[in-house]
Amino acid sequence: MYGAIAKNKRNTVIIMAVFVGIITAIGWTISYFYGETSITWWVLAGALLYALIQYFAAGKLAVAMTGAKEIEKRDNPRLYRTVENLSITLGMPMPKVYIINDAAPNAFATGRNPQHAIVAATTGLLDSMDDRELNAVMAHEMGHVQNYDIRVSMIAFGLVSAIGLLSDIVLRMLFFGGDRRENGVHPFVYIIGIIILILAPIVAAIVQMAVSRQREYLADATGAMTIRDSEGMARALEKLQQYGRPMQKQSSATAQLFISNPLKSNFIGKLFSSHPPLEDRINRLRNNADKF
Repeated sequence: MYGAIAKNKRNTVIIMAVFVGIITAIGWTISYFYGETSITWWVLAGALLYALIQYFAAGKLAVAMTGAKEIEKRDNPRLYRTVENLSITLGMPMPKVYIINDAAPNAFATGRNPQHAIVAATTGLLDSMDDRELNAVMAHEMGHVQNYDIRVSMIAFGLVSAIGLLSDIVLRMLFFGGDRRENGVHPFVYIIGIIILILAPIVAAIVQMAVSRQREYLADATGAMTIRDSEGMARALEKLQQYGRPMQKQSSATAQLFISNPLKSNFIGKLFSSHPPLEDRINRLRNNADKF
C-alpha cells in the first residue's frame, strides 16, 4: 500500500514533466514560426502562471460548476459526522463539507492540500447508501485527500487547461496572423507544427485520464484500509453501478474529481473515461480483501 503511494508520487513528477514538455513544444513551434527563440520561455512562463492561478482557484471553480452548497453539522448531521469521524481516524484537518442537490449518487473531493480540502456528496448518494456504504464512499474521498490526489488533480487540470488555451491561440495566430519570418517556413515544418498544436491538448487529456484512473484504484484501497472494510467499499461501488446515472450539471473539466463518472455514457466517453470500470474496481477490492 505504502509502496503504491510512493510510486504514485514518483509518477506525478513524471506526469508533470510530460505536461511541461508539451507546453515547451508549443512554445518552440511559435518561436520557429516567428523567428524569436525567447518566445519559448515566455510561453512556458505564461502557461505555468496560468496553471498556478488555476491551482488556487480550481477548488472554488469546481464547487461552482457542480452547484455544491457548503453545510454545517446541523444541516446534515449524518454526512458531517461521517466525514468528521474519518478526519479524526486519519488525524487530518476537517475538510469543508458540501452537498449537491442531484438524484445521481456521486461524491467528490477537491482542494490544493488537506488544509484546504473540500468533500461533497449528492443527495442521491445520501438517499441510496446505508451508513456502512456512505462511510466507505467518504473514506474513498478522504483517501484522495490523504494521498494528495486532490493537489495533483488541480495541477493537472490547470496544465491541461493551459495547453488547450495555448493551442487554440497559436493555431489562430498561424492561420490568421501570417508568417513573420523573412524567409518563410518550409511547408513540412508548417505541417509538423500544426500537428503538434492539434495533438498537444489530446495527449494532455489522455495523460490526465491515465492519472485519474490509477488514483481511483489507490483511493479505493486507501479508503478500505482506513475503515478496515473492503467489502463495505465493494458494496458501495456496486450500488453506484446499480443506481448510477449522469448528473444534471455535467462538465468534462470536473468529471475526474468524482468517485463515479458523472457524464453521459457512450462509446467515446467510455474510451476516454477518467474512471476505470466499476466492475474492475470491485474485483480488485474483493481479490485483495485479505491485504486490507
